[in-house]
Amino acid sequence: MSHENTNSETQSVKVSDALDKIVMGIGHVVMWANGILIFVIILQVILRYGFGHGLVVLEELQWHLYALGIMFGASYAMTLDSHIRVDIIHARLSNKWQRRWDLFGIFFLLLPFVIIIFHQSLDFVYESWRVNERSDAPLGLPFRWLIKGVIPASFGLLTISVISRALRIIYQLRRGE
Repeated sequence: MSHENTNSETQSVKVSDALDKIVMGIGHVVMWANGILIFVIILQVILRYGFGHGLVVLEELQWHLYALGIMFGASYAMTLDSHIRVDIIHARLSNKWQRRWDLFGIFFLLLPFVIIIFHQSLDFVYESWRVNERSDAPLGLPFRWLIKGVIPASFGLLTISVISRALRIIYQLRRGE
């Protein structure tokens, strides 16, 4: 292997490491939403069953916090390679073919899906922001566009994670790992 190939491969690993660091950093911040979610759930339960009066705003906040964890958790799981995959085929393949199968899934299934959702969500969020959409409930949360904005943000982050994963797999295939 030439020195030039080694340099480009090393660069792809450095790029992957940098992208993974971004995804993990954001993931660690968003993880705190789960702690807040637990607090909000407990508070809502106490208010509803202890005092007979729950709050709509807390109910909606639960949905929003849960959405943060799920939406941003996808990129975090992709970075850690802890996402769910169909192991019926994957488990029967050699390491080399597992990586090739993963690349096929990334380029022909996942990446097109992520790009379509990201692209389609932009108008969805813009329209919500334009009309200053809020909850239908009178005492619900305002700024519905903010939670809808999680869709392109999380799918953008997932795109970064997917690209990083693909670069890492390509690097491993070139090295014969």
